[in-house]
Amino acid sequence: MALVLDGVRVREAIKGECRPRIARLIERIGRPPGLAVILAGSNPASQVYVGSKTRTAAELGIYSETLTPPESVTTDELLAMVAALNARTEIDGILIQLPLPAQVDAARVLMAVDPAKDVDGFHPLNVGLLSTGRPGPRPCTPAGIIRMLKHYEIPMAGRRAVVVGRSDIVGKPMAMLLLAENATVTIAHSRTADLAGVCREADLLVAAIGRAAMVTKEFIQPGATVVDVGMNRITSAEEAARVFGQDPARMAQFEAKGSALVGDVDPRAMAEVAGAYTPVPGGVGPLTIAMLMVNTIESCERAASQTNWPQMNTDKHG
Repeated sequence: MALVLDGVRVREAIKGECRPRIARLIERIGRPPGLAVILAGSNPASQVYVGSKTRTAAELGIYSETLTPPESVTTDELLAMVAALNARTEIDGILIQLPLPAQVDAARVLMAVDPAKDVDGFHPLNVGLLSTGRPGPRPCTPAGIIRMLKHYEIPMAGRRAVVVGRSDIVGKPMAMLLLAENATVTIAHSRTADLAGVCREADLLVAAIGRAAMVTKEFIQPGATVVDVGMNRITSAEEAARVFGQDPARMAQFEAKGSALVGDVDPRAMAEVAGAYTPVPGGVGPLTIAMLMVNTIESCERAASQTNWPQMNTDKHG
């Protein structure tokens, strides 16, 4: 039977590690780490997600505040807000919740965040630090996946890893983090020739392509570890039957709610072919916010230690 990689369990372990670090910071500098979130407009999914972030921060004792400019906010107004947060010493992390309203130049706003406070790890400086093996904030979802694999003692060094998806948020940083763990990494995507065949070579398959249940049995090497990053909501009865047709419980849930969450991997394929896999929901999702808290704490620790940042990492990866 395949091992289910429980993201909730790993999230709770991460939170347990965060609490003493926060206590040490309060003792040392007289305040907890501080996180500011800019939530522009009224996107319902963004509101739910930001609510989860602020609740987790409150639970851990991290100071947080949410700035909520209206849907009509301009780029210049957001730049001014970011500049003010950059200057506040009690704010260690700044998060710009995406998507921003259509009239806003999102790239300019993200670039304006002080790289030392970029707890999403999206700033080009931090991307460069990641690609050159230097310390700095790592994108939360890929960092959480590495944390999960280590928690369950899934080997990475020397293993063949395939990442399906090339986004700046998940696919590319995931590949770089796996390289840092000495995996041999292939990035595949929608234009990859014989995509199923490439994926089938993987000992470790990370699916982050954004298409509901696209990865089927033909993509999975028997016994491989499969990490499903996808979070797709399906509302079509035909699509639900394709994905959950042999799972009466999930079909009943779909019929009751009229929708269901599914990852990028066919859940039946993972359970039947993989050696270990992350379920959706309950796999990768819980780790993203936990790693956001870790990044905020680490930003505060860097500021408290007054070390030169960024620093060269002397570890060499051949």
